[in-house]
Amino acid sequence: MSQRSSKRSLLEPHWSDWSQRRYSGVPPEAQEWLRDTGSLTRRVIQCCGSGQFRVSLQQQQWGRPLTSERQSLQMRQGLLALVRDVVLLCDDSPWVFARTLIPASTLKGPARRLMLLGEKPLGAVLFSDPKVIRGATMFARLSPGHALFDAACEHLQKRPELLWGRRTLFYMARRPILVNELFLPQLPMRMSGDQ
Repeated sequence: MSQRSSKRSLLEPHWSDWSQRRYSGVPPEAQEWLRDTGSLTRRVIQCCGSGQFRVSLQQQQWGRPLTSERQSLQMRQGLLALVRDVVLLCDDSPWVFARTLIPASTLKGPARRLMLLGEKPLGAVLFSDPKVIRGATMFARLSPGHALFDAACEHLQKRPELLWGRRTLFYMARRPILVNELFLPQLPMRMSGDQ
């Protein structure tokens, strides 16, 4: 059993915050995306400019969180969460892979509507609700073999050598939602909406 959990943890990157100073090697343009505290959806739409922005739902189903996701959500082992994988695209070019985990205990009251998002962006809901609280954000460099890297690159024609990603805890009605966002190679390095 310990071998199995140790193997699972090897499939995940090391997530940390900026105060740990692990990311001195992060390119400045990647830091802009990783450290931005606004709505990523809104920022991607701005950068897409006159292009066609859309959300492509890859999957939404009940599943087991990765070990680090379960720990972030403070879920007991064995509990399921609603797992929603989407890709944010500009002109059909994949820019961001996002994996959201919503524990069953969160999907009560106002959060129940999150089950019905389909291809609507989650950010539009989270950033338009003044009662939603943004919690901690963690950052990671992801490589082939990491579960999130492999999921993000599944539909890419050419797999990159690495991806930068972040994960943020949000609280809706004081219940947690974990959002992983991985920045894909097609994403413009400059965050500005100027084209």
